[in-house]
Amino acid sequence: MKKKNLPLFHDIEITGVAAEGKAMTRIDNCVVFVPYCVPGDIVDLQITKKKHSFMEARVERFVKLSEVRTEPRCRHFGECGGCKWQILPYEQQLAYKQQHVVDNLTRIGKLELPPISPILGSKQIYEYRNKLEFTFADRKWVSWDMINEAGGIENIDLSYGLGFHIPSCFDKVLDIEECHLMAPINNRIRNDIRDYARLHSLSFYNEHTHQGLLRNMIVRTNNQAQVMLILAFGEPVNQDAQQLMQHLHDTFPEIISLMYTVNLKLNDTIADLPILTFFGQDHLIETMEQLSFKVGPKSFYQTNTLQAYELYKVVRRFANLQGNELVYDLYTGTGTIANFVARQARQVIGIEYVEDAIRDARVNSELNHIDNTLFFAGDMKDLLTPDFVNTQGRPDVIITDPPRAGMHEDVVNTILMAAPEKIVYVSCNPATQARDLMMLDQDYVITQIQPVDMFPHTHHCENVVLLERR
Repeated sequence: MKKKNLPLFHDIEITGVAAEGKAMTRIDNCVVFVPYCVPGDIVDLQITKKKHSFMEARVERFVKLSEVRTEPRCRHFGECGGCKWQILPYEQQLAYKQQHVVDNLTRIGKLELPPISPILGSKQIYEYRNKLEFTFADRKWVSWDMINEAGGIENIDLSYGLGFHIPSCFDKVLDIEECHLMAPINNRIRNDIRDYARLHSLSFYNEHTHQGLLRNMIVRTNNQAQVMLILAFGEPVNQDAQQLMQHLHDTFPEIISLMYTVNLKLNDTIADLPILTFFGQDHLIETMEQLSFKVGPKSFYQTNTLQAYELYKVVRRFANLQGNELVYDLYTGTGTIANFVARQARQVIGIEYVEDAIRDARVNSELNHIDNTLFFAGDMKDLLTPDFVNTQGRPDVIITDPPRAGMHEDVVNTILMAAPEKIVYVSCNPATQARDLMMLDQDYVITQIQPVDMFPHTHHCENVVLLERR
């Protein structure tokens, strides 16, 4: 099939910000989405995809840079696919996220809304993550710009790639020298492993042949600057692997939990694999107010620790518990919200699909001497039924923090049947939140809305909504 000749447009001004961190403009009344631009940039655009209702394009040339554009801090900007809004001042990032929440609740939900509170920005806009995952590749990906700068691909060592997958490419890994999303310890550990592997000729994984010793690594930190390192090997652990882990133990006293697994599957997930401890303990302890949370290698914990505390305080304020309420915490994960509000409630019942997470939730209650929580594992739409509500008691307050897809219709119907006085709805996707709020609108009125920015330099935004029974 002959490839279409797509047009090139000159001197186009970027006018706005769109979904997925892209910028946007209009050409002949058609919306055009463009990555790595900010409003006010004037560019030459090469169209890369043309549909009936929109087009996608890449910048062929910057004619004039916007006055609001800032220099990206990261040397890998534009290549790794993350942190696409580094070129936008943080105040403007917040303004666009606020507008994103407003647009979704009004255009999708078509709901009657109270004034939306100003978004809570993150105090740290770099080094805010407590978890990063990296992939090993026996051949690293390089961009055309990198090839041109080197004077040809023959001048680049393509071996030993350790970094992030290129967006939408499972087998292409960009080698990362520095990432500013986590404290500098992540760079020191990752670069040291690459250097050690090169010096000792350790093999990196190949996604096509499914061979290679070093496959994935996960770095986790807590607010005491302690580190958990998890290595996933693509081959059975041998003397080379043992010596590498001993080297890491000897070199980095910050690593108090050094763990590993062997993944011989065709996918990278390690959730269904045993994680073994090479040195130290099998968890980190994260603290929040007077609470301690045990974070294991498979535990879910909000990746922006400081901002998670701000988010949970909003949830607690909206719930306004007086001490005699029965609270349901839906999609409770490892029970962080459930345990965070438990001392202000009569009882908190947490429900979560992942059994390992529920085990962590129970451990966290025990760790904090909290005895008024009860946790259940199971598919939400199958577990949260009228029979469950009749057995456990009708909740006074429901806190729900579903995944990006939002809540199943059966779950919404059970919530309506349970008829709590308040619902606190936490969402990482205002679009699906708006859809669910439409279904709840028959019995509930929205009284407070608070957006919270958990992920600076990305388009993602959390939103907390308080609904009260009509």
